[in-house]
Amino acid sequence: MTDDRDGTTAGGSADTTIDDPPDPATDDSPDPATDDPHSTAVADPLEGTTADPPTPTAETPIPLVIDTDTASDDAVAVAFAALSDRVDLQAVTVVAGNAPFDAQLRNAAYTLSLVGADDVPLAAGARRPLVKSWEHATEVHGPSGFGGELDPDVTPTTTGEYGPETICRLAREHDGELGLLAIGPLTNVAEALRRDPELADNLAGVWVMGGAVHCEGNVTPAAEYNVWVDPDAAQLVTRELPVTLVDWGLTCRDGVLDTAAFDRIASFDTELASFLTAVTARAREWSRERGDGGAVGQPDCLAAAVAASPELVESSVAAHVAVDAREGVTRGHTVVDTDPDTSERINARVVTAVDAAAFRERLFGLAAEGDPDSRVGVE
Repeated sequence: MTDDRDGTTAGGSADTTIDDPPDPATDDSPDPATDDPHSTAVADPLEGTTADPPTPTAETPIPLVIDTDTASDDAVAVAFAALSDRVDLQAVTVVAGNAPFDAQLRNAAYTLSLVGADDVPLAAGARRPLVKSWEHATEVHGPSGFGGELDPDVTPTTTGEYGPETICRLAREHDGELGLLAIGPLTNVAEALRRDPELADNLAGVWVMGGAVHCEGNVTPAAEYNVWVDPDAAQLVTRELPVTLVDWGLTCRDGVLDTAAFDRIASFDTELASFLTAVTARAREWSRERGDGGAVGQPDCLAAAVAASPELVESSVAAHVAVDAREGVTRGHTVVDTDPDTSERINARVVTAVDAAAFRERLFGLAAEGDPDSRVGVE
């Protein structure tokens, strides 16, 4: 009889037979270094999805649609993308959010004109969330969304095509190479998914600015504004479309411009520097009123920078992301589960750290030279 605990026979001596070591070329036994599901060698669960976009370069820029509720930081993001050599801006679509809708259209048109991108198509999208009522964020961005000091007197020329249809059409036309940067509430993206169930297959990458990952939100303790405005849309999008998520917590850690940064921007004495100063005026005042000293996050431009320059990302994690769409204190709460043993389905790449100094330098390049790529490698 064998006692399996120590390999000896009952009442006898230990078996001293020594087997030859396995041949590494033919041995197919589990290797803990590669077969452990918690090992860093595990295959990327998001590989080949819209949360695994290509790396754009000046030689191979990514064709991109920006979906935005154009207020101050949105406008900075639009300017950033339009002037980056790594982005081929295909269209801007506008969604209900930060400011009155027609003001958002004017803001987008003015920004595109300012950076010499008048030829980029501008499409009006959803004027309200899918289900719920909401409030603008004019207390942060000013009554027109442009900081209180700038109210563009422009008449926007739109394509006449509904924004979500623009997204679907361009995705089909670019045959899986189009990127989508969503920096407002996700109503337009949800409407696009409803129109085209194959949308995920037709996109190369999707970046979303939204959510508050393991941190307090910026509109309620539970929620970040973009997700709070249309939690039903955010719930649909995160369920159907793998995304790279740039959240409010990341912005607070790595995407804030303090008063010294704004002073430096003002010192450049360029039209774009004046624009950045003007559109953030109300947000900086609001920050001082709240005791934050005038420091202002740039979440939308941070998302644009991550899309254009993925080398800025210092760390990220594959996760299951879900959104609470119920009314009440948890409306718009973003639940993020990074535990592979408990997460239902990996559906997002959550960016957890970026190179904050390099991001600021790209903004300085935008303000000083009109070129966010001019200071790549400068910190």
